[in-house]
Amino acid sequence: MNPDPTDPRTAPRHEAGDLPVIEERELPPGRHQFHKERLMNQIHDDRLTTAAARAQRAPGSRNPFLRKVVLLPAVTALAGALVVGVLVLTPGDTGGNGDDRANGPALTTRIGAVDAKGAPRLLDRISLAAAEVDAPKVRNGQYVYIESRSANTYVRTDGDVSRLVSAPLHTRQSWRSPDGLDGWLIEPGPTGPEGITLAGPDEQGNVPKPHLGAPSHDYLATLPTDPDALLRKIYKETEGQGNGPDQQAFTTIGDLLVESWPSPRLTAALYRAAAKIPGVVLVDSATDAVGRKGVAVARLDESSGSRTEWIFDSKTLTFLGERTVQVEGDGGEGGLIKPGTVISTNAILVRAFVDDMKVTP
Repeated sequence: MNPDPTDPRTAPRHEAGDLPVIEERELPPGRHQFHKERLMNQIHDDRLTTAAARAQRAPGSRNPFLRKVVLLPAVTALAGALVVGVLVLTPGDTGGNGDDRANGPALTTRIGAVDAKGAPRLLDRISLAAAEVDAPKVRNGQYVYIESRSANTYVRTDGDVSRLVSAPLHTRQSWRSPDGLDGWLIEPGPTGPEGITLAGPDEQGNVPKPHLGAPSHDYLATLPTDPDALLRKIYKETEGQGNGPDQQAFTTIGDLLVESWPSPRLTAALYRAAAKIPGVVLVDSATDAVGRKGVAVARLDESSGSRTEWIFDSKTLTFLGERTVQVEGDGGEGGLIKPGTVISTNAILVRAFVDDMKVTP
């Protein structure tokens, strides 16, 4: 059953028109395990370097099954000639490394105007709206189900030639038990059509312990809902990660909003905590992965020139999704990422409790 578009607990489904049909192919024997091991070894340390995506996972690092943010070029994007809110995606080829379906052109957008003083006021309104949501409670044996649509682009190297390719807009489905010890992930490309298990020990053979970078639903219930205490905890536990403490704090809160389902009180606290991070701004216009337009709360990563934007419906203040846009300078390998490039884009479609893995609402 599709979620009610007027229900603030879930964002409405939206099927983007005029997009190519993505042909799913079974992976060769052993490739499922290969992709699982590759994901387990990746960490989210630097959103704009392919080297970080290939780094060995460090203790306490970000959940390896969260979205991977990878390089996206602006091959056709020029200042003053940007496509506004358009995703141009084509079916991929079958050669080269990475996702065999990735062969589309860059995603580009108009760079939204910034109001440096508007974020605290907007986040205050958003936090009040979030606190009023009457979210359901999980029952014994249920799983947290999150469905989203996303797209990104990365560097593909064939021999001595590197090129920038975009992966098709695709659906990502995850099921996690409240304690975080069991789960399933289906994401075309990284996992194949059947998906992979999220259960079992980590690469050192230890039972994973939930933390801010890899939270379980039960772990979220232990976090403080006082914004100041919550922000202190985020700064303390992410010290030394990412491109500076303020940027990493903003990134951590964004991951919690996108990849988990915090309670209304915790969600409100996260927004109020974000309002206290230096450099957080209001962006007048942003579009999520499925074309829904809204306003955004964002922060510029000064080391890369990219800006991560949390997108909200202008009227209901419902959280729609997140995207990262290059706004200053030329980023990436060889300066291939130009201003106006959408580095990654994600739209939350469904969050719900379901009775078993691979079951949808």
